[in-house]
Amino acid sequence: MNRFSARVALVLLALFLFPNRSPAPLVYHPGEGWTYETVGSKGEWRKQRAKDQLEVSQQAFDKKKYGLALKSSERVIKIWPLSDYAPQAQYLIGRCYEAKRMDEKAFTAYETMLSKYPKAVSADEVQRRQFAIAVRFLHGQWFKVFGYIPFFPSMDKTADMFDKIVRFGPYGELGPPSEMNIGAAREKEKDYPSAVKAYERAADRYNDQPKIAADAQYKEAMAYTKQARKADYDQSIAGQAIAAFTDFMALYPDDPRVAEARQIIGTLKAEEAQGNFHIAEYYEKQKKLDGALVYYNEVMLSDAGSPLANRARQRIDTLKTRTPAASVAPATPVSPTPWTTPIAPALPATPATQSK
Repeated sequence: MNRFSARVALVLLALFLFPNRSPAPLVYHPGEGWTYETVGSKGEWRKQRAKDQLEVSQQAFDKKKYGLALKSSERVIKIWPLSDYAPQAQYLIGRCYEAKRMDEKAFTAYETMLSKYPKAVSADEVQRRQFAIAVRFLHGQWFKVFGYIPFFPSMDKTADMFDKIVRFGPYGELGPPSEMNIGAAREKEKDYPSAVKAYERAADRYNDQPKIAADAQYKEAMAYTKQARKADYDQSIAGQAIAAFTDFMALYPDDPRVAEARQIIGTLKAEEAQGNFHIAEYYEKQKKLDGALVYYNEVMLSDAGSPLANRARQRIDTLKTRTPAASVAPATPVSPTPWTTPIAPALPATPATQSK
């Protein structure tokens, strides 16, 4: 027998020979398993009725003894899961985690309550607390490893929190702002395509709420614009941003942001034309004159009347003399075809028991 095995054997022997003198805080209870007991505790907190056990939980919480309140509440859930006191016990579990600054665990505890006890009186309050937790993470609060060690902020996890709030009560008071905050979280992580989808979904789902729908439509267009200005953007994204802003102006002509939308459209058209001009120059250098003609023509269509459009016309005239067989239709300035966000019919509101 090696030294390690001998030491383990001695420790086990001591535990068996001197059980009453061991300060071990773990105590086994038949049917319940192991529980933590402080040294000297006689287990007075353990009660034989759910009502009495919940009273222990509430009194401990009121005295800010969150460890005891958490342990007592968990016992209510484990021993009397179907009792009338279980929803309040589950709620106290969330409150205890929140008081201990363990927000991620608190959110999960509240989610458990809503899934198991959706008709509980405090369901609206639970969702408000979930929303407040998610907002804290949206503002940069760090998630914790094992619930204790601050590790990193995560907009992906934050968006998932808001998505869970929406799924529980999409048409309640917290549904629209949660949907909008999904878009905001995606923007913070620079996932603009996902942000666009979130704002588009909000504009569609809440089209009967003009303030929310207008804000969603505008932010969708702005997300497209941010994506278009990334170094690796798809050339077509600028056109989608222009179409989204065009929709916004057509649907909400009295919105104070219309003037700003027009300015952004002008800038986007100029940037789109510049991009097309560079592509045309590239094709021209590669002696692919047909491709060059197509993109010079796009410059004239997207930003008619600009100095760049005049330069594009000059290049077209020059290339046509070099490619007599090529036939290029005269470029007539046209407005881009508006891309219209589908407007879904208004859906009936969910019952009052959903999120407020």
